[in-house]
Amino acid sequence: MDFFSALEILTSGMRAERIRMNVSSSNLANAKTTRTPEGGPYRRQKAVFDAVNAKQGEFVPSQFENALKRVEVTGVERDTTAPRRTYDPGHPDADQTGYVSMPNVNMVEEMVTMMTAARTYEANLSAMRTLLNMAQRSLKIGK
Repeated sequence: MDFFSALEILTSGMRAERIRMNVSSSNLANAKTTRTPEGGPYRRQKAVFDAVNAKQGEFVPSQFENALKRVEVTGVERDTTAPRRTYDPGHPDADQTGYVSMPNVNMVEEMVTMMTAARTYEANLSAMRTLLNMAQRSLKIGK
């Protein structure tokens, strides 16, 4: 694997984790939103990832063309889990029986998702620093 293929793979992972963090922070921000433009409570969202072949070309030898994968965000999907029902008769969005449909956002799950995304981002960043350090040292060999 060459420098540019490794760089492409690492940056795709960092990009995917950034999107996952943004989606999770949006979920946290809307954890109490009971009214949306679509109607009803906010629905939790999740980023969907897929592994795709790294770019093929002069830098990727043919024996590695199916082995080198990068991460691609294929979309952001809404969670189909039913909203939580909470008894709060004084709430403006309460139904006739006093229950309010709350978003299907689990605060603990979202915090774990954000921590995992941050750690994965940091791991990719550390690998990128190592790659750049190796490239700098290899350039110094020729001096």
